[in-house]
Amino acid sequence: MKLTIIRHTSVNVPSGVCYGFTDVPLTDSFEAEASVVKKHLDGKVFDQIYSSPLSRCTLLADFCDYRPQLDARLKELNFGDWEMKSWTEIDKAEAQAWFADWLHYPTKNGESYAMMQQRVNAFMDDLKTTDAENVCIFTHGGVIRLIHVYLGIHPLEESFEFPVEYGQIFELENRT
Repeated sequence: MKLTIIRHTSVNVPSGVCYGFTDVPLTDSFEAEASVVKKHLDGKVFDQIYSSPLSRCTLLADFCDYRPQLDARLKELNFGDWEMKSWTEIDKAEAQAWFADWLHYPTKNGESYAMMQQRVNAFMDDLKTTDAENVCIFTHGGVIRLIHVYLGIHPLEESFEFPVEYGQIFELENRT
């Protein structure tokens, strides 16, 4: 199965603010960034198209003239009570606990990276049961990193170090 995975374009969120599940606005450069993505996708035909239900992904899919199936498992990490707070506003002890074990430590009313991995893996497992040979996914940086982990491209422990730029497109093969 061929996978075309696209990260949403730049968001209008101050640097150092936690956002994952929050539906944040896009920057004024959306149209220019989205045009680059659309040009790359021009003429490509997909058997299935999926998107995170957050507007930063659905707006890009719509701009590219796709009507994706929305799947909440493609949402970014849920920071729970940390959503839309800067790192300086978060309790230091809580932040230290998360940084010490970000794989397994869930934020209050949120999730851990391992919990997010479970839902991304479930999406990927379900995708394997379809007849689709060419799939497009509009999603977030964390999900893209975890799809790379699922496909065996990067180890889980190093996946946060893997850069994923806004509007970046990944073309991968799912041979698992």
